[in-house]
Amino acid sequence: MATAKPLLPEAQLGPAEKLLDLVLSSSAHLWHNRPGIEVNGTWLPRPKKGAPRPKNARDVTPGLHVAAAVRLYGKLLEIYRLNADLMAHFASYALTQTDWRDLKVACAALMLVQARSGQPVKEDDGSVAFYDDDFRRLGEAMLLFYEKKSTRMITPKAVLRVAQLLETPEIAALNRKAGFGDPAAKKPPLGRWKRAAQKWLALRETNPAMLKGLVKAGFKETIKDLARKAGYKPATQNFFEVLGWKQKQSEGGHRTVGLGTLKLDKQERFDGLSEAEICEAVETQRLSYKDVVGRLPKDLGLTPAIMAAVFPSLSDRDLRILTPTLEELGLMADPEIRARWEQAIGTATDQRALNIAKNVRSKELREKLEEAADNAARGAITEATKDVDVRVMFLIDKSGSMQGAIEQSKEALTRILAGFPVEKLSIATFDTMGTVLRPKAATRAAVQHMLKGINADGGTVHGAAVRALQGAAMPAGSRLVVIVVGDEAGEAGDQFARSFRESGFDVSAMAMLVSVAGHGARGNTVRSCAAFMKVPFSEVDVAQFDDPYQVTRVLKALLDAPVAVGATPQQGWVERVMKTKLLEI
Repeated sequence: MATAKPLLPEAQLGPAEKLLDLVLSSSAHLWHNRPGIEVNGTWLPRPKKGAPRPKNARDVTPGLHVAAAVRLYGKLLEIYRLNADLMAHFASYALTQTDWRDLKVACAALMLVQARSGQPVKEDDGSVAFYDDDFRRLGEAMLLFYEKKSTRMITPKAVLRVAQLLETPEIAALNRKAGFGDPAAKKPPLGRWKRAAQKWLALRETNPAMLKGLVKAGFKETIKDLARKAGYKPATQNFFEVLGWKQKQSEGGHRTVGLGTLKLDKQERFDGLSEAEICEAVETQRLSYKDVVGRLPKDLGLTPAIMAAVFPSLSDRDLRILTPTLEELGLMADPEIRARWEQAIGTATDQRALNIAKNVRSKELREKLEEAADNAARGAITEATKDVDVRVMFLIDKSGSMQGAIEQSKEALTRILAGFPVEKLSIATFDTMGTVLRPKAATRAAVQHMLKGINADGGTVHGAAVRALQGAAMPAGSRLVVIVVGDEAGEAGDQFARSFRESGFDVSAMAMLVSVAGHGARGNTVRSCAAFMKVPFSEVDVAQFDDPYQVTRVLKALLDAPVAVGATPQQGWVERVMKTKLLEI
């Protein structure tokens, strides 16, 4: 696929444009818990036995995908270099307003090591005039942020991953080059991570209920690793007892806590217990799914009764992920369990359910999981458009140059169109003639049916689609966002712009879902049209919609008044980032 080129040269992109590009084009995941392969710097699942293997693929072990980490961290560094204040607000925004876990780790890592750490700024006579902003304190605040029952706090695993990311040689090299550490030092710069991690641990030690809750949630070994890496010295032996962590005196003989008789809070296996006894233990001790599965006898395994016992501890996300297990155990026939599962379908915030759907046998369950993906897109669109009446116009290129790319365009559109209210959506395909499309309903199945007969052929006139939609309802005060899907090869931008004016459409923003066939040529019709009309423009490669976590993020950014390139930015996503209150300890 051809590489998408921005309207301005890379060197001329400002921090706002770079920030939007980061959200629209960065991989959602840095860490993978399964073996994979790397192809041209991109992580892919390892092909199943007998399946073809891509050329130039190399095996990647589970853990941090370094190439993706370097790309993401490098982009954050560039934004920081251009505008440190924007980067600080974005770090706060990433933590409190998004569910993008790996982005939170990368932002926290950068904030903890970057150079602005409250240094005194002196007058000519040497007296202190004032103190610079302490953005390292913001990094600490990211790790220490706590909000009861919030899913957006940094987890114990993420606190540890911040250090693991900073210790990665390639990331350490970037930090040294940026001036964040001694170039001659052997150890990687960790900034204030150690201090922040110790504060994080101390807070949990002084709140035993919090510590026990984390152990119950399966973070016991992670907390041990965290304490070792941070060099944490507990104040009482209760810390070790809750973690079931037996202590030995150090070689230097300096340890004073945890060496006496410990009442270790161990999690014994369930070997020798009957199914009924295990269920009773689950209910009386309020054990979670993670607590239970690793302690089950091998000859018993996870039974329907045991699964039903741990069911109350499952989150909505857990329920969606465990759908194949619930189906296999026959629990989807239980009315209470089914009702709770149906509720979880309605709260999806990503499209991972589409991958889970491949592993269930029931057609009804597959359709429900697909509905969860629709709900995620719908929620993202609702959030992005809650303050203004947004109307969206999708223009889909079906000209001959799209042969080989049209199917990828269809799949991306299937993932996103079902999230839009039908009454606020206008769709047309075009070659040299425009054809209006209308989904029968706001569902994935309806969108697939609508797109089924589209084939690539003919010439390219973007304006034909606009003229076909002439007369579409655009109420006063509404805002029109035009999203074009294709390769941009077509008429001149000013001609495309004229078609909107002649058809009576007042465009507020334009976006491009880039879909280029093979090594096909990329045009500039849409970008130059946006510049001619002086409206915000943004673009994203259609391949980004293959990532189930990326779909909702991209939709929010595209609809939240994309940053202008060559035009005056409108109130929108970047402005919303700048209005995010900086986190404080």
